[in-house]
Amino acid sequence: MRAVVQRVSYANCVVEGKSVSSIGKGLVAYVGVFDDDTDEDILKMANKIAGLRVFVDENGKLAKSASDVGGSVMLISNFVLAGRVTRGFRPDCTHAAKYESGLSAFNKLAANIAERLPTVTGVFGAHMEIEVHNDGPINVVIDTRELRK
Repeated sequence: MRAVVQRVSYANCVVEGKSVSSIGKGLVAYVGVFDDDTDEDILKMANKIAGLRVFVDENGKLAKSASDVGGSVMLISNFVLAGRVTRGFRPDCTHAAKYESGLSAFNKLAANIAERLPTVTGVFGAHMEIEVHNDGPINVVIDTRELRK
């Protein structure tokens, strides 16, 4: 599982012209699911996103998590994150999870994070327009394959 997580002051997800979810201060996580991701990968990703310390404390250091600052999480499915561009210029997404298993993993991730933080999602597999007000900008890439080592 791979995610690009952004610290935001606001985010809104629109599908077919209608807002389906939005958050104020918090994190937007674009998530790609691989075909070999396990429940352990899901748990590791949920723990990393929920615990990510990218908010400033009273000393000006990145030491607070979204829960510490009353923030929320917006999860957006993005199968291209499970792709590679090692050859050519078009992403090779052959190792991205198929729809059903990807949806199941994505929903498990959302449920796990929601146990700790207010969590909203986009619409899995849909074309989405994401309005994001980056705060910083601060962006972090999390890859559970690197955490397996």
